[in-house]
Amino acid sequence: MNISIIGHHLEVTPAIREYIHAKLARVARHFDKLIDLQVMLSVEPLKHHVEVTLRVPGKDIHCESTEDNLYSSIDIVVDKIDRKVIQYKDRTHHHGHMAAKRQALEAA
Repeated sequence: MNISIIGHHLEVTPAIREYIHAKLARVARHFDKLIDLQVMLSVEPLKHHVEVTLRVPGKDIHCESTEDNLYSSIDIVVDKIDRKVIQYKDRTHHHGHMAAKRQALEAA
């Protein structure tokens, strides 16, 4: 998985980079077919804005969060992206129907 971290009006320090990698490891644990992940950090007056775009086969998943603290904003956006990845995985998981022969056997 390729992770790119971009800072807009903000210097991305090694501590911030490590924190993001540690938090996003949880997302990779739930779904292993991640293609690319882009994290955009920006600072507005007294607000920290974090956007995450995750590319999976057939879809792009996007989440964003704005908070007073950068680390809390990262936590919130990682929680959101984790929920969306789990939803995507549930939708793409094959929920096959029971064969007609088995339905007849179970009904008897």
